[in-house]
Order: sequence, then C-alpha cells, then structure tokens
Amino acid sequence: MMQEIKIQEIPGFCLGNAQDFNAVTGCTVILCEQGAVCGVDVRGGSPGTRDTDALNPVNNRMQTHGVLLAGGSSFGLDAAGGVMRFLEERGIGRDVGVTVVPNVCAAILFDLKCGAWDVRPDVAMGYEACRQATGGGVWEEGSIGAGTGATIGKVRGRQYAMKGGLGTAAFRQGELMVGAVMAVNCVGDIVDGQQIIAGALADDGLSMADSKRIILETYNHAKDLFSGNTVIGCVITNAKLQKAQAVKLAALSHNGIARAVSPAHSIFDGDTIFSLSTDAVETNFDAVGILAVEAVRCAILNAVKQADSLGQRLSYQELQQRKTTQKSKDLL
Repeated sequence: MMQEIKIQEIPGFCLGNAQDFNAVTGCTVILCEQGAVCGVDVRGGSPGTRDTDALNPVNNRMQTHGVLLAGGSSFGLDAAGGVMRFLEERGIGRDVGVTVVPNVCAAILFDLKCGAWDVRPDVAMGYEACRQATGGGVWEEGSIGAGTGATIGKVRGRQYAMKGGLGTAAFRQGELMVGAVMAVNCVGDIVDGQQIIAGALADDGLSMADSKRIILETYNHAKDLFSGNTVIGCVITNAKLQKAQAVKLAALSHNGIARAVSPAHSIFDGDTIFSLSTDAVETNFDAVGILAVEAVRCAILNAVKQADSLGQRLSYQELQQRKTTQKSKDLL
C-alpha cells in the first residue's frame, strides 16, 4: 500500500515561502532547477494565471523551472518576476546566448480583503521565496506563503468566513513519489469524508452553515456575493511523463479538490493546478493519478487544519478550542 511521506523527500524540487504577516499576504514557490515537464488545468470560472498557454502540448515548451502560487489577486503575478530574476542569476533557464530565460508559470488567489489591500506579493517577495526554497530552512504550512491571506466559506459574507491556508501532502508507492502543494481560498466549505470541518459559520459561531445548501436556497440571487476566492496548487512527481500526460495529470488532480471542497470549482473560484515531473521513474499513468488525487485532497485538509487565526478570520484549530470550551460549560 502507498506510504505517506514528506513532500521534501521527492527529489528535484525546492519549496519556499515568503509573506507579509502585517499585510496578510504572501507567495509560495516550487523550483525545479534542472527543469521539469509541466502541465496545467484550470477549472474555476475566475482564474488568474501567467504563462500557461506555453504548457499546451501542441506548443514548443519542453521544461519549466518554477511555479509560483501567490496572493494579491492579479497584482500578485508580479512576484513571478522575482522568481525569474533569482533563477537567471544562477544560470537556470533556456540558454539564448546572451542570457538564460527561466520558464516560470504562476497562479494567484484573491486575498485583498483579508489584510492590507494595497500591499501585494511583488518581485522582492518572489525572490525571497526562492531564497527560502534553496536556503535549507524549515518548511512551514498553514497561514504562510500563498496561504497567508487565504479564507474559506464566504457565502454568508466575510464576517462568517474562516481561515484557509497552505498545505502539502505526499505519498510513495515503491519508487514512485507524488506530492501536492495547495493554497486553499475557496468559496465553499472543507469536507473530510461526509463531514464539513470548516467553512461558512452559522450564527452561533461554532457550527457550520453548509455553503452548498445556502447556494441552492438562494438560487435566484444573481448578484456576485462571493468574489475573492480560488484554490491553487501544484502536483510534483518523479514519474516519467510526456507533456500531454502532465496536462492530464493536472486535470485528474482536480478530483482531489472535488473530494475536499464543497462546492468545488464554482464560477467565483479560479481553481488551477499545475503538475511538474522530473521524468525519473517508469510507471503506469493511473498509479500516478491515484496518488495525485489523494495528495491534493490531503494537502487541502492539512492547509486548513494547520492554519492560524489571522486577519480576523477564525481558524479550524481555534474553532475546535471554542467547541471544547463550550462543551465544558454545557456540562457544568
């Protein structure tokens, strides 16, 4: 059976975060300095991305050197310039004679209403995330990196929303390794099996309101009440994949979002998943897909469970503490 591992055990990749806790925003980078086969699949109705057309299998790009996940809405795409600069300084990228041109893709989420709207991930923050990725520091998750300003469960308004975050998960089957890095900022709730564990709060501030039920009950409300969302992430693997297979893997990986987010892929989310492969281990494609879907699902759960309350948004951990306190009071 598959074995759970740390995502850092997958060779060929470096992960790093940078953030501004005062402004409540940040970015996360996944570097593959030797280059990796890359694919992407966008399912949400409100995406914000950079340099994804080149990943179409009919186009010429063969390798990607970095993927950036960032807050800041479309402004946050500027942080990819810092990733480009960091890699160019180290001679990583396509050799064009006069310099090298790193291939860097990016996706953003909307966190402008969680902290300081006028402070966003920029070139300096993208560069710092790369420095952290290659500096051998401790990898952290939760309210950090691209998950710093992430929130979840916004169908009742942001006053009833909870804290999202950044999470990872990885699995191994023999020599095959697959992991996922996910920043969770969805419209909907987070579910573990059939249970809603975080999302839109009910009036009591302790129970879940059920976002899917609310959306159905307000089916005749056409007003955009839910802007400011998106689940973005990247699946990494050591499997041998062709470019078309990498695109298919990114598509399959969205099943992990569908299993952990309710509802998933709303018109107000920009859900985007990249896939990166170091092309090292021969395997059948379905085995890679199985591990990827579970990695994405578990990474989403980890993102929420490890988040801290920030930007006046209640975290899963604090919610559990409040429930315990309330239960103790009820017993008195």
